[in-house]
Amino acid sequence: MNIFVAKLNPLTTARDLQRLFAHYGFVNTVKVIKDPYTGKSKKYGFIEMPNPSEANEALKELHSTVFQDSVIIVKDSQTSVQV
Repeated sequence: MNIFVAKLNPLTTARDLQRLFAHYGFVNTVKVIKDPYTGKSKKYGFIEMPNPSEANEALKELHSTVFQDSVIIVKDSQTSVQV
C-alpha cells in the first residue's frame, strides 16, 4: 500500500519517517518530496508498506497525530485529496 503523509515538519527526513512507520510493520520505501531548486522539503512524502493490514494500522494510528512538532496527515495515496 502506498501512503501519503502531509504537513511534515520541514526538517523531517526519510529516515525519520522510516522509523515512525516501521513501528507498524515492514516499510519498502520512503520518500520526502523536495523542491528541486532549493532542496528544501515540500513538507509531504510517500511511504510504501507491502502488508495492507500493517499499512492500515499505521494509517489509523498516525493520522492527525503530532510528529516532530507538526500535526501530520496520513492517508492512502490512492484516495488522497489536496491538503
